Amino acid sequence: MINGGKQFITNSGSDITSLVTVTARTGVSESGKPEISAIIVPSGTPGFVAEPPYDKLGWHISDTHPLSFTDCRVPEQNLVGERGRGYAQFLAILDDGRVAIAALAVGLIQACVDLCVEYSLDRHTMGGPIGRKQGVAFQIADLEVMLHASRMLTYRAAAMKDAMEGGRGPSMKEFKQAASVAKLYASESAVTATRIATQVFGGYGFMEEYPVARFYRDAKILEIGEGTSEVQRMLIARGLGLPVE
Repeated sequence: MINGGKQFITNSGSDITSLVTVTARTGVSESGKPEISAIIVPSGTPGFVAEPPYDKLGWHISDTHPLSFTDCRVPEQNLVGERGRGYAQFLAILDDGRVAIAALAVGLIQACVDLCVEYSLDRHTMGGPIGRKQGVAFQIADLEVMLHASRMLTYRAAAMKDAMEGGRGPSMKEFKQAASVAKLYASESAVTATRIATQVFGGYGFMEEYPVARFYRDAKILEIGEGTSEVQRMLIARGLGLPVE
């Protein structure tokens, strides 16, 4: 029987959502710590309600709901993996998710570069394209640098993960560090890139007519999801041996 709630759950209330996976306290371990397990809850289970979707700043296409559970009963075979291992499973997923967020950021920066180059050649003022102005061109050049650095950090973390799955390569500690570095740098670069792209487009960048306005809204969540930038800095510092809290 599950009671409680969850916040900010993706793909949890769409027409094709067949189930959600929750982590919940299922007892107390031998050491006295809460026992947390992962449990599958099929959609339509009595007591499980996907509340109305959030009114979000960005990612409007993403289905995101709060969930509530009131005396929601599921059979024991709905446990995912071993009972009491839910928290460890959750943390393991976060490491992979940080690489995925970094990849999303890379794609966003690439889109900003492509659109800014195209716009700066098409948009003419005072007898020529705005791309000939150093104030514009240098900003786009900075985007290109952020793009290459973010992509390489993301590829590095992904390659480390692939090597680990093949039974060779880096340790889990090394992969965790690489994933946090990639996620932190790429996500913060994406936020900067969308701000620059909006500036390059000028007044048009503030209009829904152009996608950079949506990019600006969508980028911010990359610094929050799968661990905030502050959490990544804490993890990176700990990976260096610093006793940061």
